[in-house]
Amino acid sequence: MATPPPSYADVVARIARAAQACGRDPAGVTLVAVSKQQPWEAVEPVVAAGHKVFGENRVQEAMARWEGRSQGLELHLIGPLQSNKAKEAVAFFDVIETLDRQKLARALAAQTQKQGRMPRLYVQVNTGEEPQKAGVVPAEADAFIAACRKDFGLTIEGLMCIPPVDEPPGPHFALLAKIAGRNGLSKLSMGMSDDFETAVRFGATSVRVGSALFGKRASA
Repeated sequence: MATPPPSYADVVARIARAAQACGRDPAGVTLVAVSKQQPWEAVEPVVAAGHKVFGENRVQEAMARWEGRSQGLELHLIGPLQSNKAKEAVAFFDVIETLDRQKLARALAAQTQKQGRMPRLYVQVNTGEEPQKAGVVPAEADAFIAACRKDFGLTIEGLMCIPPVDEPPGPHFALLAKIAGRNGLSKLSMGMSDDFETAVRFGATSVRVGSALFGKRASA
């Protein structure tokens, strides 16, 4: 196993310190290394260091990057998913974090039946109710989670959110945790490069970190 890049070692250490500071076991927080739009030369040293969990925004881009390289890894889709890409997403990803509407729930249910493969699913909640962002608004989250379970037979593992950039993230993380708690969900995907330590304090079980690991990514 190769020596971890300094930025990777730093992020892992910061997660551990944040967890310990609030009495949590650092092992209870998974680092999802956000490899989207990164060149393989930036990603490969993190893989070589033994890291196993990576996040991608787009189905096609992820398949191009990881085809033949994903053995033993856990790949998360953390970007919006079009219903017509459900087939590829179910076949390729281990975790889909961006379930946010009934049409997509129906498509995922159909594909899991057809393929006999069920990725772990998170519902994305638009905690800031921002019109430009994907996600179920908080007032509709309970009903949507219930519909996923009852109407579509989907197993929901947790919730994901992306707080507004111009607001303190803490209240958004607290809201996500509250919705998860009343729906019996134990997994919370929240926190990115600028706020993952805060997310750990509010109970994140996974944090999605890109630029703090790999530097600024190329433009889309």
